[in-house]
Amino acid sequence: MQSHHILVVDDDAQIRRMLRRCLEDEGYRVSESSGEGIEAALRSGLDLVTLDLNLGHEDGLAIARRIRQQSDVPIIMITGKGDMIDRIVGLELGADDYIAKPFHLREVLARIRSVLRRSAGNAPTPADAGAIRFDGFVLDPARRSLAAPDGQAIELTSGEFDLLLLFARHAHAVLSRDRIMDLLKGHDWAPNDRSIDNQVARLRKLIETNTRNPKLIKTVRGAGYTFTPNSLD
Repeated sequence: MQSHHILVVDDDAQIRRMLRRCLEDEGYRVSESSGEGIEAALRSGLDLVTLDLNLGHEDGLAIARRIRQQSDVPIIMITGKGDMIDRIVGLELGADDYIAKPFHLREVLARIRSVLRRSAGNAPTPADAGAIRFDGFVLDPARRSLAAPDGQAIELTSGEFDLLLLFARHAHAVLSRDRIMDLLKGHDWAPNDRSIDNQVARLRKLIETNTRNPKLIKTVRGAGYTFTPNSLD
């Protein structure tokens, strides 16, 4: 089996070498970048990008935006410990996870494994191989795709897809943020982690007619979220 191909983006050569050695020891194929040549790297085929947002010569958020314009490859942001605003903006741009500096290499490996697992998805079983239809949308677990009522494909990050699929499989149930994190597997979260809220906000922009008065993904004050389609099959 071909190993996963990971791009490490950091302007610190020492950090790139450290991450490269660690990942290669775990069997991953690794490329490096200081922030240049991202487009060429995407064309070469990538399974995941680790992206330091605090690049000295270029805005890491701008790079994340460029990546998302061309690819849905999973992105794990690496941020400073106190960079909460950049972290939130990065998640809104479509990043799948984040790691705060200073980090431990074992945490990096755990996050990468978790995101790759979510991105690949579990092999579909006969019970879940079929497409899920709700309010004109078609969510296909096997192809990991979402089609709008007019048939147009809607681009989702791997995290957004997994969250929408989770909602569809637990329709009309109220899911707390804790429960969502548990069901999405392996996310080591903190009480102020807003990644679920940010991904919900992004999903609403894609599937709701009115994000100020959502009909599909509703907030249950003090409890979490509930997915309430008019039709589901």
